[in-house]
Amino acid sequence: MARTSGSDGRRTEEAIRAAAIDLIAEHGFAAVTLRDLAKEVGIQPGSVYRYFPSKNDLLLRLMVDHLQELLAQWQAASEGIADPLERLKTFIAFHVNYHASRQKEVFISNMEIRSLTKEHRRTVIALRESYEKSLRDLLEDGMRIGRFRTGDPQVSAYAILAMLTGLTAWFREGGRLSRAELVRLYEGLVLEGVLDNAEGLRQAH
Repeated sequence: MARTSGSDGRRTEEAIRAAAIDLIAEHGFAAVTLRDLAKEVGIQPGSVYRYFPSKNDLLLRLMVDHLQELLAQWQAASEGIADPLERLKTFIAFHVNYHASRQKEVFISNMEIRSLTKEHRRTVIALRESYEKSLRDLLEDGMRIGRFRTGDPQVSAYAILAMLTGLTAWFREGGRLSRAELVRLYEGLVLEGVLDNAEGLRQAH
């Protein structure tokens, strides 16, 4: 069967992706079938194969799209920021806002990586490591000029990412904390852990 052409085809593909995100986040990858997706979108089951040859290919696409968008937006957000402290503060705000607005995608990328084939998993891990490296590099830059005292920048990067990404487990729009308040709280926690002295912490604010 030929893929539907033009804007209709793009809308159908996007509808399948959106339905997959909702269903996988709610029920888990193993429990969702392509027939479920077709029913959710309102198309024939065979039509899904025009866009995604298999359920595994669909899962890979969801994760790759999510991580590529993450990398692209971080590159744009950090463009031209040379100072490690300002870059770190920008990273915190970016990471919080990006992940708060894409909680289902983050959940799928974290929880369903186990469902990928070995080859697909390598692809996703490589993208994830590129993002982790951007944080590690800026921590190393701060250490090099005596601004940060992280000790082991790789371990520090993992710890910071785990803390920031953890917001997706509990943060809800309209809840007790706004995104702006959340950014300020996380910024204080991270900077207290990495800045070289109390004076540096005061100057950061």
